[in-house]
Amino acid sequence: MRRDYSIPQGDLHRLKHHSAVLNGNFLDDPANRELYVWTPPGWTKSERLPLLVDLKGYWSSGLAHTNWQIFSENVVERLDRLTSEGMERVIVAFPDCFTKLYGNQYINSAGTGRYADYLCDEIVPFVEEAFNCGGEGRRGLFGKSSGGYGAAWHALCRADFWAAASMNSADMGFETAFYPELLTVTEQLAPHDYSIERYFHHIEAQPKIGDKDIVCITYVAQGAFYDPDLTQFRAMRLPLDPFTGELIAERWENWMAHDPVVMLDDRLQEIRKLKAIWMDCGSRDQYRQHFGMRRFHLKLAGAGIDHVYEEFDDTHSDIDYRMDNFIPFLAKALSE
Repeated sequence: MRRDYSIPQGDLHRLKHHSAVLNGNFLDDPANRELYVWTPPGWTKSERLPLLVDLKGYWSSGLAHTNWQIFSENVVERLDRLTSEGMERVIVAFPDCFTKLYGNQYINSAGTGRYADYLCDEIVPFVEEAFNCGGEGRRGLFGKSSGGYGAAWHALCRADFWAAASMNSADMGFETAFYPELLTVTEQLAPHDYSIERYFHHIEAQPKIGDKDIVCITYVAQGAFYDPDLTQFRAMRLPLDPFTGELIAERWENWMAHDPVVMLDDRLQEIRKLKAIWMDCGSRDQYRQHFGMRRFHLKLAGAGIDHVYEEFDDTHSDIDYRMDNFIPFLAKALSE
């Protein structure tokens, strides 16, 4: 049930796509995926619109952003409303990048699959051809949390492809965002002799996954993205000694090489190519993402790179209302 049925409704298209780049991935995740695409009310293929791609956070998929929401709007309903309020017309794609690690960071990794290539080389061209949209200078992406990390990574590494990015409560500043959580992860692993494989087999045999285990799995899984070891269970390994909590220098360096705050130092000229950059984060983010985002913001400002940075009085959770700010910003930038 929608809040307001008087608002003109766009269409949600349900497509199927077979990926060549995901074939044979280490996790044996499917190469056949569904893909949802929203078009605004009254859209026809003769109307060439900009394209936005939604990168969903961990423990989810872009498809979930189209689900019904109690006491709120899903993203499709939000897009309908924003368009009715005068937002520039865009097309929005909701890709499915879910994995056996329960989420994605949207990068290429030997441990998980070529998801950066999946987005840039397959999904976007597929949508652009099918809907006569996007193209050079008219592609943008947005994401929160792990999706925010994906948006940051693509802004830093693929500004030749994307023209605008919004990073929302994004994973960055790994010393403050990841290391403290990794220490708590060891408490969940301890009853299983610190074996990631035994822990996963135990958890996946349970009728449900508890909150502490959701956190544990999220952070343990990052190793398969940032420092994969194909000899280990699902390519995961920790960057620290789980008994003492001491960081393993080589392992941690591999993680840190993927931290957007660190990456930015060598990629200022790349991200400078973007037409528009939005960043925001809750000032009470329980995963401490605001510390990394502040550092990223200050580095951009120090380099004279135009961007928007906003902090708001909230946490990491239930902040989709922020889309009212950054989606129109991206739509306007890509329409100019």
